[in-house]
Amino acid sequence: MVLLRTLNHMNTQRQLSFSSCSVVIPVFNAELSLELLISRLAKVMPEVVPVFEVILVNDGSHDQSWKVICGLSHLYPFVQGINLRRNYGQDNALLCGIRAARCEVIVTMDDDLQHPPEELPKLLCKLDEGFDVVYGSPRKLPHSFWRNLSSRVVKKMLAFVMQIQTVQALSAFRAFRTDLREAFASYQSPAVIIDVLLSWGASRFSSVQVDEIPRELGTSNYNFVKLMRHALLILTGYSTLPLRLASWIGFTMTFLGLGVFIYVITLYFTAGSIPGFPFLVSLISFFSGAQLFAMGILGEYLARMFERSMDRPPYVVGERVSSTELTTT
Repeated sequence: MVLLRTLNHMNTQRQLSFSSCSVVIPVFNAELSLELLISRLAKVMPEVVPVFEVILVNDGSHDQSWKVICGLSHLYPFVQGINLRRNYGQDNALLCGIRAARCEVIVTMDDDLQHPPEELPKLLCKLDEGFDVVYGSPRKLPHSFWRNLSSRVVKKMLAFVMQIQTVQALSAFRAFRTDLREAFASYQSPAVIIDVLLSWGASRFSSVQVDEIPRELGTSNYNFVKLMRHALLILTGYSTLPLRLASWIGFTMTFLGLGVFIYVITLYFTAGSIPGFPFLVSLISFFSGAQLFAMGILGEYLARMFERSMDRPPYVVGERVSSTELTTT
């Protein structure tokens, strides 16, 4: 791996306390945007820190992304490429890149240029104020109404699970101190949520507003269904809230059943009769639905436990590519 060193850097507003930065980018079907992304990072990073690297983690792309990464690693000495054996998911690929990083701080960003490299210095300057994690919160979400709504729901869930109140607009555009990864160094589950893992070792969170532009090259890999699946993973993989919800539903159904029993007995002694078959069917359906809902929540937790009991790795590296000499300018 190569770290690019520059002497005439620090054209930013003030001197940063850290001198090196790793930029980790998960790649999936991004052959059209990678060259432009790296060329822009090559202009921005020397002005921010004297030592930096860019780690491109190919997450089982179906296009020529890995071929492009190999070419970029020969063209730019600061680029390191990691090729995973199959598609494991964005957070899994990020975990791989985070563990491979060698600099003092790490910045993660998407591969589609929606996170402009020119906004990266804002995150590092804010991080240098003493925070552990800084998110780049977009001033305006560039997606459709339903996509933006589902993204907000998922981010609210993440903030709740992470138990942080200072940051609500979480983002994949984030900067954090590398030593935070020690909190999840032994984590091996295939269900990975990077933000939750970071919260295990961090307490000081913040955010800065950045410009996030609509995607111009390629198509998005996320949709409403995938985001909702992500939300379910957050709740059942890293929180006991659904289990508590199931318990409260059980208590509520118990008291409701007791109330219905009192109602039926009262009606029997006052009117001499009780409601017939429709009432009984509706009552059974109501309670059965509540029981199935609670059982479904328990099933989700059992599924998470089963996945972790198999000891499946979060990712498997197929090959790596990087330059072999240190480049100094």
